[in-house]
Amino acid sequence: MKNVLLLKAGDAAESVRLSVGDYDRWFLQTIGLSGQRFDILPVHQGAPLPKDARGYDAVMMTGSPLSVTQREPWMERAGAFMVEAGEQGIPVLGVCFGQQLLAEQYGGKVSRNPQGRETGTVEVTLSDEGRADPLFAGLPERFAVQATHEDIVTRLPEGATVLAGNANTAHQAIAFRPNVRGVQFHPEMPTDAMRAVILAREEKLDALAQERGAAPGEFVPRLLSGIAPTPLAHRVLLNFLQHFTD
Repeated sequence: MKNVLLLKAGDAAESVRLSVGDYDRWFLQTIGLSGQRFDILPVHQGAPLPKDARGYDAVMMTGSPLSVTQREPWMERAGAFMVEAGEQGIPVLGVCFGQQLLAEQYGGKVSRNPQGRETGTVEVTLSDEGRADPLFAGLPERFAVQATHEDIVTRLPEGATVLAGNANTAHQAIAFRPNVRGVQFHPEMPTDAMRAVILAREEKLDALAQERGAAPGEFVPRLLSGIAPTPLAHRVLLNFLQHFTD
């Protein structure tokens, strides 16, 4: 039985939580409870962190509607905790917001994506390093994932390696240390959650699309029609727990 500490970094919109559950539920459903025991800490609500992570086989962080660019004290504490866990040799994986927080904690930079928000089902392509990385064991060079983010890692920390990217977001996956990884996309997100997130943000997404020249009411239906299953994405999480933990 592997003990996993899941740091919850935010809350999904109420309509999303009511229909498909919150961020932590997606991780548990995607990974499964066979062979894993999860401790879930809502760090964004000020939940106290353990003194250290040595009692855990792995540490993971969820996404968040909050922004790393608007720092709050809990972000500093959680980021420092993840880096310390990594230095102790414990595997660490940050997803979306989690990757961004790791990037800044290691000395990189996170900014609003100048190419605009990436939302929906997209493809990512592994780099040469990504194809050789155990995080992507058994995955093809290109595969579909769910994504929803405005911020991206715009400057890599020293020593970091890009493992995957696409035209919108060059740093879709990053190796920060031998045992510390981040992914910008959402390997934990099922299709019904992607749909629920888009519907919850419908007005904002439509307004952003109009700023970029789209006709009113045109963009969101196109996003919804483009949602597709991502049958390989969950293997990123399974690979992390299989190949990075003892």
